[in-house]
Amino acid sequence: MNRARLIFHLDMNSFFASVEIAHDRSLVGKPVAIAGNPEERRGIIVTSSYEARAKGVKTTMPIWQAKKLCPNLIILRPNGDRYRAASKALFELLFTYTPLVQQVSIDEGYLDLTSYLHEEDPVKLAENIQKRVLRELNLPCSIGIAPNKFLAKMASDMKKPNGITILRKREIEQKLWPLPIEEMHGIGKRTVGKWRNMDIFTIGDLAAADGKLLLKKFGERGLELKERANGNDNRPVNPHAYSEYKSIGHSTTLRKDTKNDQIIRATLEDLARRVHLRLRKKDMFARGVQITIRYYDWKMITRSHKLLNPIQSEEELFTEAKALVEKAWNGNAIRLLGVSTYDLLEKKYAYKQLDLFTYAEEIKKEEINETINQLRERFGEGIVQRGWKKEEKQ
Repeated sequence: MNRARLIFHLDMNSFFASVEIAHDRSLVGKPVAIAGNPEERRGIIVTSSYEARAKGVKTTMPIWQAKKLCPNLIILRPNGDRYRAASKALFELLFTYTPLVQQVSIDEGYLDLTSYLHEEDPVKLAENIQKRVLRELNLPCSIGIAPNKFLAKMASDMKKPNGITILRKREIEQKLWPLPIEEMHGIGKRTVGKWRNMDIFTIGDLAAADGKLLLKKFGERGLELKERANGNDNRPVNPHAYSEYKSIGHSTTLRKDTKNDQIIRATLEDLARRVHLRLRKKDMFARGVQITIRYYDWKMITRSHKLLNPIQSEEELFTEAKALVEKAWNGNAIRLLGVSTYDLLEKKYAYKQLDLFTYAEEIKKEEINETINQLRERFGEGIVQRGWKKEEKQ
């Protein structure tokens, strides 16, 4: 292994279901699933235990289908407070090993354990951490060991549950390159077709791809992914990265104080779009929206709304912000408007209480949003406008 750095990626196994099993030990060994709306047969599976997965139960599967595959499936509602408490306990445990712990979601994180290189064998250290998590929290996890974050992340996915995998840089040709391109961390499901259209079917194909073609097709991100495919990743483990995204927002000072409804509406739409783009870039969803209004006399107010379901789309952000402004605005001339989001969580945990029909609608909306974002990235921000004609700000 490259002795310069020792990076672990720790990934909890079937986290929500595992937390429920840790809370109620009578569930041990049984097929358990978490669903957004278990009372409705049309509800959607959020996650499931490995016993349920062995029967074919999968995330986003409707309950009726999961029950057909696994008639004795135990379905529970999500308990966000319980999962957050378990996550807090997990990361407190990890910080006892090193201050260089970077939480990347509620149930996974990186540890820079380079200081242990001359003190303890990496596999024994991983076993120690894995056993403590199981003993103290009753939760299973998998750990990837590598000289950088990308390889550690790929390694932790190779053996689940309760796996420990070393991925050395000299082993990537054998262990990493044969994997299909869709299994590479950083490759979105919706872009797999684009890679295949370039005859890039495996991670090895990407590692050997022409840099100029990648730059033309995917921009700097293409070159970055090529570097990762070749096992290169110099990103540090940043203990502050996760908390930096507790809130994402934008504000703008208007050209002049205004009471004009259309100007206010267009400004909110622009702010919602900018916040959406930042959320999308970070793959984050928001469980709360806040607006800020500063009046002509510099008096400032804020109003916020906690959401039932996490959101990310431009339309939903605008709808929430508009409703808050309409309720809070006292009719005086406005000088500044701001839209921000808080209580953020990673996309894969942004479950909704969906039935079959709304789930299909969400997929459709996401495809439309993705198309619009691609057009904007390629041709500029003004290429696509939604809903109404923007008026010139005054």
